[in-house]
Amino acid sequence: MKTIKIFTAICLLFISFGAVSQNSDDTRIMKDAEKAKEQLLKTDDALKNFFNNSEGYVIFPNVGKGGFIIGAASGNGVVYEDGIAIGMADLKKLNIGLQAGGQAIIEVIFFETEKALEEFKNGNFEFSAEVSAVALKSGVAANAKFNDGVAVFALPKAGLMAEGSVGGQKFTYHSF
Repeated sequence: MKTIKIFTAICLLFISFGAVSQNSDDTRIMKDAEKAKEQLLKTDDALKNFFNNSEGYVIFPNVGKGGFIIGAASGNGVVYEDGIAIGMADLKKLNIGLQAGGQAIIEVIFFETEKALEEFKNGNFEFSAEVSAVALKSGVAANAKFNDGVAVFALPKAGLMAEGSVGGQKFTYHSF
């Protein structure tokens, strides 16, 4: 009887651990997000202010964009609240318009208020067509401001694409 109780306890421990642990893709994305944060700060030290003073942020370390008239973008990221990873996010975008090329970028979205972060987490967050990301280079973040509780920065990693909006991006969020 004692053996059955111990075996049951061990099984419950493994099940509960498995239910809250990240899968290997999430672990890789989290490592990539930490490297992306370092790269963002290396590119513009003024981003420290956003990282330190925002209610939360999401880092998409590898967003792939491409298109010729019809374009698409996709990426996976990590959501942070008060600097602590709390979940994962997916980014999707499909648009039609004047565009050509392909590009890989790092995208970070900062949430100024708890309300803005909660809207993102609840799935009520979508960029309107007129929102643009600030193309990151040294010194740019010092003058950047929140717009409706959100600030967006993009750092090109590779490729070239003649299109700069983030409008129409849709997101999904899931907590750990």
